[in-house]
Amino acid sequence: MSMFKFSAGPWNVHEGADAFGPAVRKTITFEKKVEMFKKIGLDGVQFHDDDAVPEINELNDAQIRARARETKKILDHYGMAAEFVAPRLWMDPRTIDGGYTSNNPKDREYAMWRSYRSIDIANELGCDKIVLWLAREGTMCAESKDPIQSVNRIIEAINKMLEYDKNIKVLVETKPNEPVDRSFCPTIGHALAISSATVDPSRVGALLESAHAILAGLDPANEIAFALAMGKLWSVHLNDQNGMKYDQDKAFGVENLRQAFNQIKVLVENNYGSNGEYVGLDVKAMRTQKDEACYRHIENSIKMVEMLEEKVKNFDYSYQQQCIEARDYEALEMYIMELLMKG
Repeated sequence: MSMFKFSAGPWNVHEGADAFGPAVRKTITFEKKVEMFKKIGLDGVQFHDDDAVPEINELNDAQIRARARETKKILDHYGMAAEFVAPRLWMDPRTIDGGYTSNNPKDREYAMWRSYRSIDIANELGCDKIVLWLAREGTMCAESKDPIQSVNRIIEAINKMLEYDKNIKVLVETKPNEPVDRSFCPTIGHALAISSATVDPSRVGALLESAHAILAGLDPANEIAFALAMGKLWSVHLNDQNGMKYDQDKAFGVENLRQAFNQIKVLVENNYGSNGEYVGLDVKAMRTQKDEACYRHIENSIKMVEMLEEKVKNFDYSYQQQCIEARDYEALEMYIMELLMKG
């Protein structure tokens, strides 16, 4: 049994379409996904605003709140909680050039409207976290935006959210690239610098995704540790990544086992979750999976976390200290490998 609470989003169970081919699995209703999430051991659901309220752009503010209440009934029925709501600002024609950093002021207004509605939805779902994946807040053409003005526009947008709701917390989810070429907020360090520049840094933290750190050429365990050291790690998305390619969202630990071990180790050692934080599993099913096995990637990720928690539990800290005192890091490294390879 894991010490963590787990969450995933409806998008983590999908039809299998990609840039090079059509869907290969049937569409599953939101309620059926929530029911299965509960059965396989998840505790919470992550939301984009339009996951909770489909066709959000066609509804007024009161209708959006009412639709969110209907979604909350489904969560309550299955004993599930909402972890966060994220405005989906990268799929609309008005956000081709970014949301908060768009060169078009009307597009920036639209991004704020979606952000305010996300806060409304979060309140109806009973959660206090807004996640900002700053997907298009960057450039495809380096000279197309003023980078200093753009960073300040992100800060200004967060400030408006904090002022709109005095209880909401904003989590910045960083990614160095994709879908843009250059992000204005590519790493956890950037997110925390932005946090410090807002009107209320105590309500602005970070979400670290394993694959995004790897895409930046960084170690995800160290990114986690950095945010923990600053008291700012308010969520994680555990997954895996085969090099600096594109965002693969592989099941946790299947590519980089030692790296995965160190992510769990630093989370366990620092009592992550003791303040209600979730371990999110932002993983995608392989396109080859059939309909009946389309939740296996989530189940496998939970199993990987649990097995690595057991490895951390059996970790010999006294031997680690002996190796450190003797400066015998080869011995320590071999100990880690033997620990991970034992049945």
